[in-house]
Amino acid sequence: MDQLYGYFLYGLSLLTFGGIYAMLTLGLNIQLGFTGLFNAGIAGFFVVGAYVSAILSTAESERHLGGFDWPIPASLVAAMLVSAVIGWAVARISIRLRADYLAIATLGIAEILRLTFKNETDLTNGARGVSYIPKPYENMPEPWNQILMAAVVLAIVAVLYFLLERARKSPWGRVMSAIRENEGSARAAGKDVDRLRVQAFVVGAAMMGLGGGMMAHYLKFIDPNAADPTTATFLVFVMLIVGGSGNNKGAILGAILMWTIWSATEIFTSMLPGDLAIRSAYVRVFLIGLMLQIMLQKFPDGLLPEKRLQSSDSR
Repeated sequence: MDQLYGYFLYGLSLLTFGGIYAMLTLGLNIQLGFTGLFNAGIAGFFVVGAYVSAILSTAESERHLGGFDWPIPASLVAAMLVSAVIGWAVARISIRLRADYLAIATLGIAEILRLTFKNETDLTNGARGVSYIPKPYENMPEPWNQILMAAVVLAIVAVLYFLLERARKSPWGRVMSAIRENEGSARAAGKDVDRLRVQAFVVGAAMMGLGGGMMAHYLKFIDPNAADPTTATFLVFVMLIVGGSGNNKGAILGAILMWTIWSATEIFTSMLPGDLAIRSAYVRVFLIGLMLQIMLQKFPDGLLPEKRLQSSDSR
């Protein structure tokens, strides 16, 4: 019975983590899947949202800025707004860059943000991070606190999915797809391409900030290592590619599926002998890369490929 209960709690953890990653993946889907913006700085917006929500909601501390005691929902809204503002500033600087140049620029900005949080000890407690972050329903008895936390995360994902589907089928969504497919034609049709690309970047950054805030509250702790490009950027790209870029359902499916696989590889690598167990982090990345290659061979457009809108879909 205890073993079954443990599996139940593990399943709730997978759903919660998968749902938080789904927020990141949906944000990337707006940028890359809808508009073709190659943002390699997901970790930067993720960690901004995490720290903003953590600082605003924690009690007063001598180790870092805090003491605001904001409600968690208000802290998450603030995390989205700050991430959106930073996303706007980044977009204004680099939105005219294309493909690999945009990726390099956003990756560099994400690293600047990580180092800022790491070195601003008075603001963020530096490498030691921010702890004692309030968690929704943490005072509820087990397992109801875990169940309600998972329910909140999945409810947020459902709302985001509904809004993004409406956006995808709207004239705004069709223009974004046109920019991705043929930017020159979109400009020739009189569309303000740069303004629309900035909009997509800002909305995606806000959702990444929301995911970071939810992660901080779920773990009750955040430090600069949260901006590790392996888990906060590379893994999110893998989730979107496996699920299906341009498809919101695919983004959610890819997030939950790949997080489950990522978690399962930790169990596998813990059983490896000797030096391989020490290098388990690299083994996990190798296994995920191998899985990605296999998936791309069998499903080049992802498990749920993008569905082109018909004229009747947009009415």
